[in-house]
Amino acid sequence: MRRPLLHFAFFLLSATFVQAQVTLDADGAGNTYELINSVLAPGYDAVEVPDCGHTTFGRHIEETFDATLNTDVFRFIAHVTPDNDRCINFDRQRVEIKTYNQSPDNLKAVQGETVVYTWKFKIDANFQPSSSFTHIHQIKSVGGPYASIPMITLTLRKASPDRLELRYTPTNSQTTIDQAALSLFKGFWIEVTETIAYDDAGSYSIELKRVSDGQVLLDHSNNNMDTWQDGASFARPKWGIYRSLNNPADLRDEEMFFANFSIEEIGSLSVTDLERKADDILLTPNPSSDIIRIKNLRSDDYDSIHLYDSIGQLISLNRRLKRNKIDVSGLQTGLYYIVIRNNKNTAKVLKCMVE
Repeated sequence: MRRPLLHFAFFLLSATFVQAQVTLDADGAGNTYELINSVLAPGYDAVEVPDCGHTTFGRHIEETFDATLNTDVFRFIAHVTPDNDRCINFDRQRVEIKTYNQSPDNLKAVQGETVVYTWKFKIDANFQPSSSFTHIHQIKSVGGPYASIPMITLTLRKASPDRLELRYTPTNSQTTIDQAALSLFKGFWIEVTETIAYDDAGSYSIELKRVSDGQVLLDHSNNNMDTWQDGASFARPKWGIYRSLNNPADLRDEEMFFANFSIEEIGSLSVTDLERKADDILLTPNPSSDIIRIKNLRSDDYDSIHLYDSIGQLISLNRRLKRNKIDVSGLQTGLYYIVIRNNKNTAKVLKCMVE
């Protein structure tokens, strides 16, 4: 049998480097909706709020200065009553911002593309989530039979104890794939980095890290994950407070803070760039029986990392890959190959020994 690994190094294809980053940062009180729209959907409306049913309060998203971050941030406000979902649905309420079909193309993810989303958020120390759902982030598809349900969701849920859940579906049945106690997040600024290679055999990773001490509170990655809902024309992010009103007695008026939104599309690199960038990549220690670090590898240079044994069989990196570190403990002693890929083309094949 021919070993597929022998062919990896020959699959590099010429391509043009494409990288686009769009950022949204608060800039002081006033004109908040206008600022959001100017970035996420110039000339259109990227803000979903209950202002229509609560006109006496005014705008439900504003900007304020935060002493911890020492910068202006966005404040999202949701009232148990009379707020609803844009005067359309009355069993839920929504205070969210989004990209959508009127947004620029570089804010809409398409199949075969890798996108890095980063942002910060803070929930109150006494935040009370719904037992049904309190979404604070969604990745949704536009078009196709599964557009009504988000593919990726960060939701806060009343439970014993309350928790933050990472939920996922490639079709129409959502499951929780990771979770953490909500108490770890309450009252703190949290920095989020989410990377999605959109495809039927794509990859997904997310890290939630407390800003004050750098502690990682949730870290999930999967290098073989269906991240493209069939029939979709593009995928898009949403952020804010979107919660059920099925049990309003469990809820209270809430405010949630967001800052430093970024959407960065990672395109492919030319063969020359791939070879040049890969020359400096090192594995240390090598050999190893524990953790192998991939040095000089920038997250914006490559889409995915794969591990193969000596006969070319794929080894799952789920729970093993933490940013640029691979946990090889428990693997059989022998030769392995770390394959770093860009846009589905091999960027570098590195040999490592497991002791």
